This record gives sequence, structure tokens and C-alpha cells, in this order.
Amino acid sequence: QVQLVESGGGLVQAGGSLRLSCAASGRTFSTVGMGWFRQAPGKEREFVASTSWSGGSRAYGNSVKGRFTISRDNAKNTAYLEMNSLKPEDTAVYYCAAARVTYGSMRSNDYEYWGQGTQVTVSS
Repeated sequence: QVQLVESGGGLVQAGGSLRLSCAASGRTFSTVGMGWFRQAPGKEREFVASTSWSGGSRAYGNSVKGRFTISRDNAKNTAYLEMNSLKPEDTAVYYCAAARVTYGSMRSNDYEYWGQGTQVTVSS
């Protein structure tokens, strides 16, 4: 079993940056894909980014490409989401998730474990 705890959210002005962290417990972290999703009030959960177990393969949602970077440090059992050039429309609760498979996925159904979420608010 994997437990995930996100941190690093907060309030930032448009154009600013934040780095989210996702600390994982459990032996399987280094063998599974990791993903970040977000959900804004009144909207469906949206795929943000994913990475394979090694970090060698990454994917991004269209709305964050070129601005966000996903990474992981398996030695520290931690995944990261570096967010730059933030926009008000990036405001949401951000969730990290551990996949059932070794690769990253854009589909939330491929993820077995979820963190509690961290709020990101971008002011204009």
C-alpha cells in the first residue's frame, strides 16, 4: 500500500512559480508511474502530468505544456511538480497519484492511490 502526502501549494500572483511535492510511503513507489491531477470548483478532475517509474517518460496536459515539469526522486520516494508562468486558470486543488502500472497515464482510473490534495490559488 502507498500513502501520498502533497505539499507546496499556496497563493501566488499570476506569472509566479510554485513547486509541489508528493511524499510517498511504501515499497512500491519506485516501481509505479506517478501522476498529478487537478480539480477546480465546479469542474471535472483534469490530468496535469505523469511520469513513468524511472522518470524517463513524461506526459503533460495541453493546458500546462511548456510551463509545468514533473519529476521524481525514487531515492527520496518523492514526486514533484514544478509550475512556472502560473495563470489564474491554474487555480485548483492539485492531487498526486500512484498508478497501478509502471508507466504514467492520463487516465485517472489507472491510478490506485491518491493524496489528499493541496490548494493552489493564482491571483490576477
